[in-house]
Amino acid sequence: MPIYEYQCSSCGATLEKLQRMNAEPLKECPECHKDTLARVVSASGFRLSGDGWYETDFKTSNKRNLAGGGGSSANS
Repeated sequence: MPIYEYQCSSCGATLEKLQRMNAEPLKECPECHKDTLARVVSASGFRLSGDGWYETDFKTSNKRNLAGGGGSSANS
């Protein structure tokens, strides 16, 4: 389930809510209790790193490990 970010246009309060993709958007602000809450478009907050993560899943040569050294393969 995605986490949606909301902002109230009346009081400026912000909140994050874990919701199903087909769930109705929240409308009532939990701070001022007005129906002025709207979803905010925001960037996702994760990065793949660590052994085994590469620039693309389909590279066959000259693999570059984003998390570490830039060697050709993980523990060969």
